[in-house]
Amino acid sequence: MTSRTTPSRLRVALAAAVATALGTAGLTALSGSASAAAAGVTVQYRTSATGATADQAEPWLKVRNTGSGGLPLSSVKVRYYFKADAAGTAYRFACSWAVKGCAHITGTFGTPANATATADRYLEIGFTARAGTLAPGADTGDMQLRFHRADWQTLRQSDDYSFGASQTSYADWTKVTASVSGSTVWGTSPGGDDPTDPPTDPPTDPPAGGQSLFDDFDYSTSGDPRISANGWNVRSNAGGPGVPGATWAPENVTFAASGGNSVMNLRTSTAGTPESTRQTEVLTKAMKFRNGTYAARVRFSDAPVSGPDGDRLVQTFFTINDLKAPMADDYAEYDFEYLPNGGWGEPANILYTTSWETYDPDPWQAVNQHSEARTSFAGWHDLVLTIDDSSIKYYVDGQLSGTHDAAYLPERPMSINFNQWLIDLAGQTSTTPRSYDEQVDYVLHVKDQVLTPAQVTAKVSAYRAAGTTFEDKVPG
Repeated sequence: MTSRTTPSRLRVALAAAVATALGTAGLTALSGSASAAAAGVTVQYRTSATGATADQAEPWLKVRNTGSGGLPLSSVKVRYYFKADAAGTAYRFACSWAVKGCAHITGTFGTPANATATADRYLEIGFTARAGTLAPGADTGDMQLRFHRADWQTLRQSDDYSFGASQTSYADWTKVTASVSGSTVWGTSPGGDDPTDPPTDPPTDPPAGGQSLFDDFDYSTSGDPRISANGWNVRSNAGGPGVPGATWAPENVTFAASGGNSVMNLRTSTAGTPESTRQTEVLTKAMKFRNGTYAARVRFSDAPVSGPDGDRLVQTFFTINDLKAPMADDYAEYDFEYLPNGGWGEPANILYTTSWETYDPDPWQAVNQHSEARTSFAGWHDLVLTIDDSSIKYYVDGQLSGTHDAAYLPERPMSINFNQWLIDLAGQTSTTPRSYDEQVDYVLHVKDQVLTPAQVTAKVSAYRAAGTTFEDKVPG
């Protein structure tokens, strides 16, 4: 057990209200259709990891429609072939950035029917229906993809069929294959394998069933009545955490399109005084979430939108219940907290993942376990928290970043929260106005099921392919 001695971070007590589920839209991805005979596709490749060995392979790809008609990307599969480092080695896929949006790109590993000395595995890239249709002559733009060993040991690329160490700029690459509706239209496979061979490892389909909350944050303004109807509260009441006397400002929560999806923007601003400080928080009204999987795609920022930098800012995704009394043993809180300018004794950016047993606000005492990473996390990140009967696990971009003990498991249900606030005003004393943004693409909770990060991606992609922007089946 470790404890982090930080200033008190009292949260507002939450109202007990249950959101009404808005339907039971299916999770089946929309199927695209294309005539393989009329289709034409080329695939371009480059790599930003050129070494014979690397922490991760980075096959960046573009798919171009060279046919005469529109090409639904959901009908396209692209395979990158490689040699496993050892028998039984597991691999994990991630998308760093893509013009089409990483949420619309899938990656699954398989074993070819006819293995060769340079290819006994492949990574198959696919697309959801919401990736859209390519017009003749159009391409997908950058797909900055990567994969790594599940144990994060060094992998060898020099003996991989599809790897090209000298390919540092995009060019046609026939060592990756592309199929349309199951028929190969581009490239040469290493062993003449049928592109319809199903991927086998690891499975990314999430378990069937499961009572879930999903929100794509497809709203108009912070006053959109659907926000409250869907069980959310945009905070306006006074209180901690943060600068005493600061305002929690609903008008600073806005919604806009980004990367083909709607995103929620939390803006925190100050001119160096408590009266000028505007903090933001969005939280579920109901405390009804306990074991299972929590996930969100969050964009952290290191620099202000405008004005001088340096404020001790906290950007978060967390789940919590109320502290009924100092050191109460039924309190629970599980945090992703990013401090872009340090704070709590840290001089620079740090990401905390923290599991709380309890605390006393006065005098301050804390019982928690935390992990930390001292590096910049500016940009979009996939955050996954899983809680079962034995442990709490935190993942960032598919990588396990912390496993915490069973002693910190929750005794009572919790709410789901996002907020952005200032620890104090000592980090930047200027009276010049400045503001900071934290963005949220989606949130997902699956009750009593532990999903892998890849299964989270698949479930979110299925919601979006079905056109489902909100669902809440989690009982109160």
